Order: sequence, then structure tokens, then C-alpha cells
Amino acid sequence: MPATWLEVKNLSAGYGPTRVIENISFTVAAGSRLAVLGRNGMGKTSLFATMAGQTRRFGGEIIFGGHDISTETSASRALKGLGYVPQTRDIFPTLTVEENLFVGLKSRPKDAISEAYDMFPRLKERRKNLGSQLSGGEQQMLSTARSILGQPTILLLDEPLEGLAPVICEELMVAFSRLAHSGEMTILLVEQRIQSALDFAEEVIVLERGRIAWQGKPKALAEDHATVERLLGVGGLH
Repeated sequence: MPATWLEVKNLSAGYGPTRVIENISFTVAAGSRLAVLGRNGMGKTSLFATMAGQTRRFGGEIIFGGHDISTETSASRALKGLGYVPQTRDIFPTLTVEENLFVGLKSRPKDAISEAYDMFPRLKERRKNLGSQLSGGEQQMLSTARSILGQPTILLLDEPLEGLAPVICEELMVAFSRLAHSGEMTILLVEQRIQSALDFAEEVIVLERGRIAWQGKPKALAEDHATVERLLGVGGLH
């Protein structure tokens, strides 16, 4: 299936009575790559959780390939092709790697699981291990692979590199780039490793206190040292 375009219009959402994101609007073209940046606590995870249907929406729309999914359940959004890899990974710790992957197949044939092993050979080596026996990096690979097996046309990746060794980060970013260039997925990425995010993305938005404070091309942000320091809390990028 080809990648799907996404539009967020004046989206406000949060938890209980508390608003975390306010009047956020952006569009992501089909097959493109968007990085969502910002310091901790600025609403990045809440934005992704809202798109996945896991927060309280106060207003605005989420348009998935021309269809308004704002009021649909998380399950319905997933069936339409929205894949979400949360920061918490959320694998099944008492199931094996292979059993975790079977969950992601939905109605696809079981031999499609080979796609996950092609992308992450390390998972094939660990296929009989329980989820609880995996390292953090392997759990991230498993969570990502399980989502991808469902053939999403839009994929949300929330801080996939958090706490991982550099060699694992590199392996994951190679896999994400391969997916992005396949033309079958639109990818939105939240990441604290700013340079990795800028190298990956075609467009960037930066959140501050639940609103978009900057929007543009990665190169423009990387060259705007004052904005990088003000919004991201780092003095420069390398």
C-alpha cells in the first residue's frame, strides 16, 4: 500500500481537564518524513498519543488521507493504517519475540514475519526469547517491527533511540531510513538526539509549551543557532 498524507488542524488535547497541546496545525505529505522536536515536557508525546487516540481531544481535526479520524477509537485508527511505536515500547514481556511479532501481523499470513527478521536480524537470533529477556535496544526493535508488520501507511515513532547504545541507534536509523525511502510509509519522529532527527527528516516542527514555536526545513533550523539554543536547550549541532 502507498504512504498516506496526514493533516492536523487546530488540534488541542490533554488528559482529564488539563490541556497539554493547543491549536497545533501541520501537514505531512505522503511518503515524507517529519521530525517533532522540543525540550522535555513540551507536548511531543501527547501529540503522538492524541493522533493515536489515547488522550482527551478538546478540539481540532486529524485528517488521515482525506478522512477525519478525530473521533475514532485507537483500534479503528490502527486498522486504517496508523502505526504507533510509543516511548514505553509496550511489548508483551511474557511472550516470545516470535509470538510478539505474530500479534502485529493482523490478518496477514504467518510467513510475513520474515519481513521483521530481514529488517532486524538480531530479532531472528532472539526469536525464542521472552520479551522480558531482551535488551532495551532489542525491545525497541521488536516494538518497531511488530508495528511495521501491520503495514501502516503512517508511522509514529516516539523517541525510538532513548537510552540505547550508539551502535543500536545507528542500526535503527538505517532501518527507519529504508522504510521512509520505500514510499510505503509516511514517518513522524519524536527524538531527543537532535542531529539524528535532522539528518532523517525533510520537515521539522518544534514544540514549546504545547504549541508550534518553529516550523521549517532541517537545514534552516541547524543553521539558526539562537533558535536551537532557545527552543531545544543546546548550543550547537554537529
